[in-house]
Amino acid sequence: MGTACTPAEARIGIAMQQENMKTPAVELINVSRRFVSPTGKSLTALRDFNMTVERGEFVAVVGPTGCGKSTTLNLVTGLARPSAGEVRLMGGPITGIDRRVGFAFQTDALFPWKNVIDNVMAGPLFRGKSKAEAEKSARDWLARVGLSKFLHHYPHQLSGGMRKRVSLAQTFINEPEILLMDEPFSALDVQTRTVMHEELLKLWAERKASVIFVTHDLEEAVALADKVYVLTAGPATVKSVYTIDLPRPRVVSEIRYEQNFIDYCKTIWDDLREEVETSYRRASEAA
Repeated sequence: MGTACTPAEARIGIAMQQENMKTPAVELINVSRRFVSPTGKSLTALRDFNMTVERGEFVAVVGPTGCGKSTTLNLVTGLARPSAGEVRLMGGPITGIDRRVGFAFQTDALFPWKNVIDNVMAGPLFRGKSKAEAEKSARDWLARVGLSKFLHHYPHQLSGGMRKRVSLAQTFINEPEILLMDEPFSALDVQTRTVMHEELLKLWAERKASVIFVTHDLEEAVALADKVYVLTAGPATVKSVYTIDLPRPRVVSEIRYEQNFIDYCKTIWDDLREEVETSYRRASEAA
């Protein structure tokens, strides 16, 4: 039999849990990232970069093409290490790929030789769940994204939007505490993207994972996020941080017409445009 904890021990345990919840999910502290190009030239992707993502917070990152947005995600995953500064996950250092982190990218990570339910089951099976547990969980998540009738279809038989729904189920079934998304909907048409935005927000509201969402689409960033980070033209540093004070739950198809939404987009674009023009000018001079 286990030993029951005393009231004092219980209070200490609760206090520790509350303290842990105050610790940000992700912190990048004065981070720089340098690397050597194939031609042997030393390049700086990030410089004196600072970012904080709180528990359950949805953060979007916007900036010019090639400014270092994806490098930021690579540092959080543990796939890249900072040249200077510190990256912390749930208050601790990153020592490698962390099972608490989930990913969603522009390109689907679906196995073409597996059907829909087998694709979604793959993550739980890899993490040691039984086939029965994995199948039950996969059916549940596929029902949530409206694909219960497509369990035995293969990826090539699905539309782009349906493939993205499978990808979302594939990601959320692993119950990530931190979700990294690198332009996951950029290849979709406008109508399908709007549907996927609302699907993502619904799933996120259930799980309340901490999200870093990289995008080139400013309207997408404002529609989804609690905070929007604007990065400078490379080497990237944080130029501005905007808190998006729009009510939740958000209906993306409707919120785009609200004046507050339009005002946020105008304000952030005025800030971002200078960096986009700088990036374009540099590219033209280098050509």
